[in-house]
Amino acid sequence: MNKQNIKSLALLALVLVLVAGFFALGGAKWLTLAGLKSGLDQLAAWKDASPALLGLAFGGVYVLVAALSLPGAAVMTLAAGAIFGLFWGSVIASFAATLGATLAFWSARYLLRDWVQAGFGERLKPVNEGIARDGAFYLFTLRLVPLFPFFLVNLLMGLMPIRTLTFYGVSQIGMLAGTLVYVNAGTQLAQIDSLGGIVSPGVLLSFALLGVFPLLAKAVLRWVQRRRVYARWTRPRSYDRNLIVIGAGAAGLVTAYIGAAVKAKVTLVEAHKMGGDCLNYGCVPSKALIKSAKLASQMRHADHYGLSATAPQFSFRQIMARVHAVIAAVAPHDSVERYESLGVEVLQGYGRLVDPWTVEITAADGSTQRLTTRSIVIAAGAQPFVPPLPGIEEVGYVTSDTLWDAFAKLDAPPARLVVLGGGPIGCELAQSFARLGSAVTQVEMAPRIMGREDAEVSELARQALARDGVDVRTGHKALRCESEDHGGVTHKYLVVEHGGAEQRIEFDALICAVGRAARLKGYGLEDLGIPTERTVVTNDYLETLYPNIYAAGDVAGPYQFTHTASHQAWYAAVNALFGHFKRFKVDYSVIPSATFIDPEVARVGLSEQDAKEKGIAYELTRYGIDELDRAIADGAAHGFVKVLTVPGKDRILGVTIVGEHAADLLAEFVLAMKHGLGLNKILGTIHTYPTLAEANKYAAGEWKRAHAPQRLLAWVQRYHAWRRG
Repeated sequence: MNKQNIKSLALLALVLVLVAGFFALGGAKWLTLAGLKSGLDQLAAWKDASPALLGLAFGGVYVLVAALSLPGAAVMTLAAGAIFGLFWGSVIASFAATLGATLAFWSARYLLRDWVQAGFGERLKPVNEGIARDGAFYLFTLRLVPLFPFFLVNLLMGLMPIRTLTFYGVSQIGMLAGTLVYVNAGTQLAQIDSLGGIVSPGVLLSFALLGVFPLLAKAVLRWVQRRRVYARWTRPRSYDRNLIVIGAGAAGLVTAYIGAAVKAKVTLVEAHKMGGDCLNYGCVPSKALIKSAKLASQMRHADHYGLSATAPQFSFRQIMARVHAVIAAVAPHDSVERYESLGVEVLQGYGRLVDPWTVEITAADGSTQRLTTRSIVIAAGAQPFVPPLPGIEEVGYVTSDTLWDAFAKLDAPPARLVVLGGGPIGCELAQSFARLGSAVTQVEMAPRIMGREDAEVSELARQALARDGVDVRTGHKALRCESEDHGGVTHKYLVVEHGGAEQRIEFDALICAVGRAARLKGYGLEDLGIPTERTVVTNDYLETLYPNIYAAGDVAGPYQFTHTASHQAWYAAVNALFGHFKRFKVDYSVIPSATFIDPEVARVGLSEQDAKEKGIAYELTRYGIDELDRAIADGAAHGFVKVLTVPGKDRILGVTIVGEHAADLLAEFVLAMKHGLGLNKILGTIHTYPTLAEANKYAAGEWKRAHAPQRLLAWVQRYHAWRRG
């Protein structure tokens, strides 16, 4: 046992001894109205003999009562008024109550906070963030309304991230009104028959109104801030639209859909292609390519399934044509026609903010129109980031946006392909083109690919790519691009640094996949002074500097997932249209992600890496998919399900799955975490046999086996032995 634990136990023991001593010595009878009245004459005599000494002694006892959370604070406050009068009684009671409350606050922080935060870490995260931001406001409201138990407020605040000085100052001011009421009542103690008679319905109503005061003050402050923000603009007298959405990617489409569904007049502005990046350049085309590449790999390794292995024969043009056909097949879901049929006005053109309520739309033919609107949602998305390498423009490159059109013109995949970047996009493209016959070199500056995942996941991903022929070079920093002419043939090189030495990697095509940057230019943010960092700066409600202008999706961050963009869109739409009644904070508590390499990598919640960095205690349960019947039958017996739970409990903190269809398997855990279901519930759910989804049940079974009640089972074993005679 360390010194900190010994000190904590010693403090706890002292508190328990003091509380036990208080009751053992009959202290409880003195902290009642009858006890106070019976001893009032003696207290008055002591006051006459030595008022200062009695004041100090009384204050000390009051501090102790409050610090130990003893049931008598109200009586002590009455006694202060009865003995010392309104002025000095209020002074003594106010300072003593606040000092005692602070000691109780310290005790809870010292004894319980680390334990509570460790046990409920992720669930307390939004509470901690709210207290860190508005703790003084919440505490002030609670102190103004003495209906909330005095001792409970002290203890709970001790568990939260609020500074001691803030707690003391707010408590001193916030409790003053209630203290004055009780001290004043104490000056007329003889007329009081019960504590319940002190606070009349009128006084209760007054306290309730006091509690509403901070809320009203906050609303007024918000109104003043809004007036200040809008001061230099002239608000329209009427509006053409309820909502204008800039950008028709996932966030913009869902926002517009919700707006139209609740019968608002909505205009959706898109400068390029409906469906945004996901449909045209990202999720849809990449998954189509991955499927073709996987089939080619399976043909190459058909002997694994008892068939004759064969080198796949294919036309690369036809593969790329299929990719575009898939895009075309999905496109009607996001088309102008569909959204117009839903009641959304769709305008093709560039939207630009003129003022907080006006958007100017410039069409392809140069014509413009201006529309006024109550609210605006910016959903402009993101674009590939191209590193400023010397020579990169001269040698040429493609990105995850441009490769689909550029490579569609090729008769064969690039013979020598360099993929710059080791994140999910880079890994998916590197493996796919390697399976289609390209000699792929993947360059990553960091020590490992897929650096946001656990180290073992990164290593498994590296091994999977290497098996398909990808030359994965981690710890290699790209310096510049060069080209040389040899006999009329241009040779292109990427120059990298590794271990202090330069290397040249020759390529026929270069894919830049080092990340995506939010689109922040070209639609008037700078003209309105809307702050941007790496994304548009928003608050918890997705509001920008102007409360009627929102941002959602990749342009707002913090995640760059299509499903997160759609998730944010609900909040943006509802807050934009109904925020004057009720606003909703975006819930980021359960966000799944997946990388569609083979085997797939999927995760929700904490990884081991995250838990260690954040100092969150966890218990690890692991199930190897190589033991799963269906995986063995499918020739996909590799990977694992890894679950992080609260130590000793089945509550899920995070899940990582590596294996066939990992992204699909993850959905069960996403549902469980979202709705507070633990591993016991998953174990108790029937899973169809034989399916890959049984891996989730078996992972839960591994946790259950590790937590079997061994002592009870030993007694059960004895019972069965007795039954056998």
